Amino acid sequence: MKYCQQIVLKNGKTAVLRNGVASDGSAVFENFNRTHAETDFLLSYPDENSFDSEKEGQFLEQKTASTHEIELIAFVDGKVAGTAGIEAVGTKDKVRHRAEFGISVLKEYWGLGIGRALLEACIKCAKEAGYAQLELTVVAENARAIALYQKAGFVEYGRNPRGFHSRISGFQEVVYMLLKL
Repeated sequence: MKYCQQIVLKNGKTAVLRNGVASDGSAVFENFNRTHAETDFLLSYPDENSFDSEKEGQFLEQKTASTHEIELIAFVDGKVAGTAGIEAVGTKDKVRHRAEFGISVLKEYWGLGIGRALLEACIKCAKEAGYAQLELTVVAENARAIALYQKAGFVEYGRNPRGFHSRISGFQEVVYMLLKL
């Protein structure tokens, strides 16, 4: 899926949200490792990253060529500030109406509107791709993210009190949320 948008952040700077290309692989790979080291709210740790710069570039190209999945990059001053995407839950008839949403933003860019813009862009893309439902999983302690998702219309449909097992804090409760499109 193709996407490109320019937004003005709360600090007055401009951000560009766009698809990734192969040459973005290195910067997105570095961003992944940084964001996953900065917070304990994401699914994995940097040492669990199965990609390298080249594989990341290939992944970005695949998502750009896809008609139903996307990976967006938020650039501020030419630097990758965050990424977000939608991915099909599956291709079988019973689940092809569902997509999963994922996002990460560098801590230095929290609170500027990048997360909201990436979320809104992914919701738009999910609708255009024909999905009927967008889903996500969020750590229950991540109140800022939950508030953002609720403002966008996501509703909670369940919890798992031992959904994640953090190296830092032990078990973390995860909240399952969905948005009917």
